[in-house]
Amino acid sequence: MRVIVPSLLVFLMTYNASSQDRSYGRSIVMTDRGIVATSHYLASQAGAQTLAHGGSAMDAAIAANAVLGVTEPMMNGIGGDLFLIYWDAKAGKLYGLNASGWAPRKLTIEFLAKHGITAMPHDGIHSVTVPGAVDGWSQAHKRFGRLPWKDLFTPAIYYAEHGYAVPEIIQDYWAAEEAKLGKTAEARRVFLPGGKVPELGATFNNPDIAKALRLISEKGVMLSTKARLPRQS
Repeated sequence: MRVIVPSLLVFLMTYNASSQDRSYGRSIVMTDRGIVATSHYLASQAGAQTLAHGGSAMDAAIAANAVLGVTEPMMNGIGGDLFLIYWDAKAGKLYGLNASGWAPRKLTIEFLAKHGITAMPHDGIHSVTVPGAVDGWSQAHKRFGRLPWKDLFTPAIYYAEHGYAVPEIIQDYWAAEEAKLGKTAEARRVFLPGGKVPELGATFNNPDIAKALRLISEKGVMLSTKARLPRQS
């Protein structure tokens, strides 16, 4: 009996855990008005509000992505790349967009070798490609957007200007890179306010990003993809 009883208990526990009784937790979220899921609740809210104002799924994705660039400063934001897959239910077609930037024209193997670099560095200016995210937003909005381009960046600009509460995971990333951020004056000025990493729950704002997003919202993509992405020599 000492062997049989524990075995039965394990069996019963496994059975109960796999049952469909959901009275122990939250209900499944169901809606015919769209759902936005991101890694930060403010970005998800921005996307949901965009849908509520009559925006398309692409409008919501752009608005949410712009907010993420503000609330997750350890990620790429407007200085990075964009890849997307979009399903058009009415047309029954799947679309994909590769908005990754090219390497700078003069960033050649020979150039790197002259600087003693024999493998692609993981950080620093020589690891940076030409940003493609904003152009990707623009191309996607032209094809699938409904709301005015300018309206999509209102939430991101607001949080960049007025700030947001730093959550725990982002604060952990921040703290882990404090020594690296302290190496340059500009990084210290922007990301180490008061000379240190923001505390958990502290309000962090970034007026420089707000200014850049406002220019993007008002001017759009000022250069075409061909003009902005240099050809390989």
